[in-house]
Amino acid sequence: MGYDIERFVGYVNEGLLCSICRDVLEDPLQAPCEHAFCTACIHGWLVHHSNCPEDRQVIDVSLLRPLYRYMKNDLNRLQLHCRNREYGCEMVCSLESIDRHERECEYSQIPCSNAGCTVQIERRNLDGHLAVCEYRSRECPNGCGFTILSAEDTQHNCVAELRTELELLRSEMICRVEEAKHEMESRLDSQRRHMVQKESILQNEIEELKSQMSRMMSDVRSLMAAERQHRQELEQAELEKRELMELLKGLQKDCRLTTTEGSRKSNFRPLTRLESVKRKPREVTVI
Repeated sequence: MGYDIERFVGYVNEGLLCSICRDVLEDPLQAPCEHAFCTACIHGWLVHHSNCPEDRQVIDVSLLRPLYRYMKNDLNRLQLHCRNREYGCEMVCSLESIDRHERECEYSQIPCSNAGCTVQIERRNLDGHLAVCEYRSRECPNGCGFTILSAEDTQHNCVAELRTELELLRSEMICRVEEAKHEMESRLDSQRRHMVQKESILQNEIEELKSQMSRMMSDVRSLMAAERQHRQELEQAELEKRELMELLKGLQKDCRLTTTEGSRKSNFRPLTRLESVKRKPREVTVI
């Protein structure tokens, strides 16, 4: 159904009226024959018919299209009264913004928000009604905290209500304590597993370091033994060197004191001694 034409201010073009309900177009659609209809009107018509209500041309829902832009603009610019005019609203606005205004209009009739209350009241008077509504909720005047929702609730037992509230609080506290306990145990288990895993990693690293240290110590001992052997060989070589030097000095002295013939005989013996020294086995290990 369209907008009541009586609500509009000024002249409304015939082309902006629904061909079915004859009111101003609401959520319009256009047929291929260019006749325009309200969406609700044309859908209802096509349930029982398969042609245009104006010229009887065959149409289908799939052939309906939105209104031409220039017609849509003309439609949106139309001025009309708020539907709450009969309640005192004097607002006149464009069709394009009327829905937004009516959703917020202070003269709109809305239901009371209290459960059980069937009163329809203007939006602007809602707060005043809620303050005196017999279905409104309020706390017990004795201070027990009970919410009174009806006249029967005024006869409630404050002590019983306080005990019930206490039990609820106790149950809630127990639940929270249990939740905190479970959460704490879960965190402790997680930390314990993490620490055990870390300890295992540290133990493996310590064992690896011990193994490396053992290999290093073995290598050091081997090097020290080789160094001692090398020193011993050097000392032995030095000793042999001194012996050779002494032999050479003795040979030189004998050569100066003997005659040419005697030197041949004397030279035979030192050379024999020198050769015997040279033939002496020596073992020197070089590192």
